[in-house]
Amino acid sequence: MRIIPAIDIIDGKCVRLTKGDYDTKKIYNENPLEVAKSFEDAGVEYLHLVDLDGAKASTIINYKVLDQIASKTNLKVDFGGGLKTNEDLHIAFSSGAKQITGGSIAVKDSTMFESWIQKYGSQKIILGADAKNEKVAISGWLEESSLEVTPFIKGYMSKGIQYVICTDISKDGMLEGPSFDLYKKIIAENPNIKLIASGGISSKEELPKLKELGCEGVIIGKAIYENKISMKDLEKLVVNSQ
Repeated sequence: MRIIPAIDIIDGKCVRLTKGDYDTKKIYNENPLEVAKSFEDAGVEYLHLVDLDGAKASTIINYKVLDQIASKTNLKVDFGGGLKTNEDLHIAFSSGAKQITGGSIAVKDSTMFESWIQKYGSQKIILGADAKNEKVAISGWLEESSLEVTPFIKGYMSKGIQYVICTDISKDGMLEGPSFDLYKKIIAENPNIKLIASGGISSKEELPKLKELGCEGVIIGKAIYENKISMKDLEKLVVNSQ
């Protein structure tokens, strides 16, 4: 199971929100590159980078941060937040993203999202299926759709999607543990999925259970920034995951 630390960006700074609420913003570092380098020093290979300004504005904004991290570290970055047009995607990939995550676009413009899967391939396009009460949430989690998350994922898997990041918004930033039951349900219905768990990780002890469920990766955010999982822990987790 891949260990994937997260960096969320507002105004070019490394922040975390609670349950996706922008009013709960907490700045952890003014320099995201510094944070990315500390992850790389711990042996981390992958990074989940989210443009929260972009998610709100529905267009890519913090691509310079992506460019900086991609050009000054060897981290394989998956990038999301506000990717809505072919131009947004072009900017993300030319700024160094190895993969992009599409969430709202997959709900609001499935034709566009499907064209990205066809053009770039399932190795580069990740479906962001963020859930609130098992319904898909969009627009930086500011809107809840009527779509059930499990059938939504199943539909896209039939169109070629392999990688899915699923965040249970009720768990995000709460440090109360991830949504084991939801992930179990998704994997049971989609056995070939490469599911990346996200949201709620509060300790390193939760990770073996996610691995056991069959998660392909896990995104860790606040637990690192609040030192619930130390850099030394992170180093060991990366070694053990290989």
